[in-house]
Amino acid sequence: MNFCSQCGGPVQLAIPAGDSLPRHVCQHCGSIHYLNPKLVVGCIAEWQDRILLCRRSIAPRYGRWTLPAGFMENGETTSQAAIRETLEEACARVDIRQLFSLVNVPHINQVHLFYRAQLLDPDFSAGLETLEAELFAEDSLPWKSLAFQSVTLSLQAYFSDRKAGHFGFHEETIQRDQRLASDLHQV
Repeated sequence: MNFCSQCGGPVQLAIPAGDSLPRHVCQHCGSIHYLNPKLVVGCIAEWQDRILLCRRSIAPRYGRWTLPAGFMENGETTSQAAIRETLEEACARVDIRQLFSLVNVPHINQVHLFYRAQLLDPDFSAGLETLEAELFAEDSLPWKSLAFQSVTLSLQAYFSDRKAGHFGFHEETIQRDQRLASDLHQV
């Protein structure tokens, strides 16, 4: 950040009084600009023991499979974001169930949230950011072609819980040195 969004003056990194972290502070009007993590929200949409995946038509990870998900917008709840993203990416309507997984990705300032959801009907198709959308059984899931480590972790937990007969809540953290070698960028 180079300029203040309030007055257009130059900003400088400084630790404001009463704070403990460097922030962009306007040298003209004194406004403090906080940069916070972005939320990526989506769902594990179920239909008859199969999961809906989308093959990406955008970077990063063009051509890789992912759960329908994307950046949360201002003015919406996390469940509304999951519903909207599923409709945008897979033209699918879902009933949101419980929050299933939270994956912290601090090295890129993101938090990924995935809900369990039920497809309302099997009527879906590729959206604008999707090459194709498809339902997958666990044994046919394209594990090696998944786009993001957060999706892999969430799906592993989902299938493990399904096998155990009880769905819980899962929290993971992907550290820079722990991420998959090919996982340099997220959604």
